[in-house]
Amino acid sequence: MTEAMDAEFDTVAEWTAQAARHLGRDYYIPAGCRGSGNPAALDWLVERLGLRPGDSLLDCGAGVGGPAAYAEARSPVSPVLVEPQAGACRAARSLFPYPVFQAVADALPFSDNAFDAAWCLGVLCTTTAQREVLSELRRVVRAPGRIGLLVFVAQAGLTEDQQPEGNNFPTEQSLQRLLDEAGLRVEDRLRTADLPPIPKDWQDRVAAIDAALESRHGDDDAWKLSEENSGQMGRLLGDGLVSGEVLSLRRAD
Repeated sequence: MTEAMDAEFDTVAEWTAQAARHLGRDYYIPAGCRGSGNPAALDWLVERLGLRPGDSLLDCGAGVGGPAAYAEARSPVSPVLVEPQAGACRAARSLFPYPVFQAVADALPFSDNAFDAAWCLGVLCTTTAQREVLSELRRVVRAPGRIGLLVFVAQAGLTEDQQPEGNNFPTEQSLQRLLDEAGLRVEDRLRTADLPPIPKDWQDRVAAIDAALESRHGDDDAWKLSEENSGQMGRLLGDGLVSGEVLSLRRAD
């Protein structure tokens, strides 16, 4: 992990959980989804993955745990969280009652076919071990291999020095090659730009979390570094140099 990634997914993750606990339970899920969770994208994945009551759901690279909690609120699944950063693990445990394992996505600490479904949101572009991550997801999810991805894809014209620190965006071509090598096929996909707007009450809660973080930690280097990385990512999306893609995957065999 780079310094910027450590700031965002370790230090700021714990600060985010602290702010959510101060504001109250209505803020837990939006806070836990901060930076990676458009409710419409999560709704789409819950539907396309066919999540049913009682299904075990692996959230790989879970961060603070908001998307898993959102899924359980939609359908009473049983989430298990995996996250490499200790601060995010502590934050997730403080907000949500799910098992949390500190581990990396390319070496998951589970047996083959351990889960009914999995998703991995905004993680693939933060590692160079992309094929290994996809192969691990395929390994731990039992047939038919219900796997969801949120991945940020580089468009033509994006140079390496334009990528935020710690990011490694695949192209459409390299992403397809990675999926083929991992034995996965795309069952359905859409661009995040085509999703409905985020509901106002959700935006208001996220804004309250952001305001609390800015008030408490605005002078901290970790906050400044995290915000700088987030701002760079927003500019890339706004300029069309990077696009968000939500994918519903299955095993290719």
